[in-house]
Amino acid sequence: MVERLVPDGLRELFQRVVPEAPSRPQGGGRRRYGDREVLTAIIFVATTGCTWSQVPPVFGPSGATADRRFTEWSKARVWAKLHRLVLDELGSRGERDWSRCAIDSVNLRALKGGT
Repeated sequence: MVERLVPDGLRELFQRVVPEAPSRPQGGGRRRYGDREVLTAIIFVATTGCTWSQVPPVFGPSGATADRRFTEWSKARVWAKLHRLVLDELGSRGERDWSRCAIDSVNLRALKGGT
């Protein structure tokens, strides 16, 4: 299932943007789960709509671990960087399909004669 949710090409792009794991000055503790396993659990939650507590044990890390890493990576802007890399990769191969692109906008009325 890991290979289906996180194919090698996506994993390689992800490795380029994910920050190094913080060191533990106190040492010891449990081994940190690999980024690919945690990324797979995060993608599972995002694509199924389940909660973090519903992450199946087959992924390895618990939902709480995936949630913590999601927050850590969000603060590091990993998702925006990965999105840009994926678009650049697709563009370089001529595989970006702009017919499936959506642009979001908001229109507001100018109050009190504003322009």
